[in-house]
Amino acid sequence: MDDDSEYLGLDLSDVTAGDGPWVRRRFVRCDFRDADLRNLVTDACTFEDCDLSGVDLGRSSHRGTAFRSCTIRNATLGGSTLHSCSLLGTSLIDCGLRPIVLTECDLTLAGLGRANLRDTDLSGLRLREANLVEADLRGVDLRRADLTGARLQGAKLERADLRGARIDPNGLVQARMAGATVDPEQALAFAAAHGLTVA
Repeated sequence: MDDDSEYLGLDLSDVTAGDGPWVRRRFVRCDFRDADLRNLVTDACTFEDCDLSGVDLGRSSHRGTAFRSCTIRNATLGGSTLHSCSLLGTSLIDCGLRPIVLTECDLTLAGLGRANLRDTDLSGLRLREANLVEADLRGVDLRRADLTGARLQGAKLERADLRGARIDPNGLVQARMAGATVDPEQALAFAAAHGLTVA
């Protein structure tokens, strides 16, 4: 495979990371199922409507790469780093995600239901309308994160740091937040969401 190239509807389940980085490659509706992509490095690549189920992306590094509307099921991402990446509309189901480093990433509409992200730094990330139902977010750093419209039913936010995060009132009711750290404005919103009157 060459850099600055586009690949459409290919079976790439036998592909490997190779020795050099993937730069500005575009993959549309490609099948990467069970591919061994350990230590993969991508720079400004695009994966659109791709199936990355069962892929081993352990210790991989991605900068400015977009995973749009992809399916990532039973994959390994432990030890991976994503900087300025987009996971818009991508579903991560039953994946090994820890430890993972996410900085300046957009996870709008991402499917992270039941994901284990315990003690992960998600500060400043965009998680608008993300599915975080029953996700394990205990001890997570969510400072300044945008959780507007995120689905948080049964999400475990115990010990999470939510200071400066944007979160809807229904999220404050739906999530489990014992021991979470909030700012005064969020504390008032939490009280109001639970029917309390602050005098």
